[in-house]
Amino acid sequence: LDLEAWSNDFVYALAEREGLVLTDEHWQVIHFIRDFHDKHGVQAPVRDMVKYFRKAWGKEKGNSRYLHQIFPKGGPQKQGNRLAGVRKPKGEH
Repeated sequence: LDLEAWSNDFVYALAEREGLVLTDEHWQVIHFIRDFHDKHGVQAPVRDMVKYFRKAWGKEKGNSRYLHQIFPKGGPQKQGNRLAGVRKPKGEH
């Protein structure tokens, strides 16, 4: 997916295909991932997501376990990045 071709409709269609009902929290993570990628040119490490969302949501939800709970098919790194239209370059694991 071309990052410029990304749209809310794309996210809704992919989420539906993956059985995910999007909440405001999903959208916050998706926009964080896209903003981080726009700013740094790479995917956001989970530790950066956790640090950001711990401040935004508090300890109870701002942790890796919760992020994996709301993105059950691969956590924020896989499912979150797919929904955000951000993919790993070839050769990265």
